[in-house]
Amino acid sequence: MLQVCLNGPRTAADSGAVPISPAALAAAAQQAVAAGAEDVHVHPKTPCGQDSLSPRVVAAALEAIRAVVDVPVGVTTGAWAEPDPERRLARIRSWTVLPDHASVNWHEPGADALAAALLERGVGIEAGIWAGTAGAGLFARSPLAPRVLRVLAEVIGTDLGSDAAPAPATARELLATLAGAAPGRPVLLHGMDGGAWPVLRLAGALGLDTRIGLEDTLLLPDGRPARDNAELIRAAAAAMSGPPGGA
Repeated sequence: MLQVCLNGPRTAADSGAVPISPAALAAAAQQAVAAGAEDVHVHPKTPCGQDSLSPRVVAAALEAIRAVVDVPVGVTTGAWAEPDPERRLARIRSWTVLPDHASVNWHEPGADALAAALLERGVGIEAGIWAGTAGAGLFARSPLAPRVLRVLAEVIGTDLGSDAAPAPATARELLATLAGAAPGRPVLLHGMDGGAWPVLRLAGALGLDTRIGLEDTLLLPDGRPARDNAELIRAAAAAMSGPPGGA
């Protein structure tokens, strides 16, 4: 499964290609799905480009995207959008339009309570396990681990420069740490910035789900700026069908 991550916490200051408004998100999702994306991950944003868990903001993004695609659509619940765990939980409980799934970063405070609230509302859980955090251990001990939709093995915060050599090794270490944590649950492996393409190729070589989009990288494999998410999806399909470089 190839997921498109449309925008992440990036803003127009990072790139004019980053979609912000519901209309822009819908257009980006439609183009990415036409290019081969099978699932959509989005960060709903306020008009000024800040990630938001507001029911109004989430509903607008989901309704716009669902009007033009027929694949699952998921959202973030990242603590940067609402740092206070109780307020974040209240936000999720007040959503009027529900995503198909939502990512929960297990190293963030209140992850279990947040995941339980989402499950109660019928929303699938993408368990975000960031390399270099306590997330893997916390997730392994969680009674909710067997109930997640999938595990996101995320090589985030490393390889921000041009030398991405350590990223696949970090990814392999993370996968080993997660072994047995959620038996039978699919794993989506991805990297970020300089590590995005090496980790995507590793995921392809290992037969794992993966993702790409302007959240994870603004650049194509050859270093050129991507015009949009659809171009990244097409490049990902080509990269995964070729030699597993960086694996």
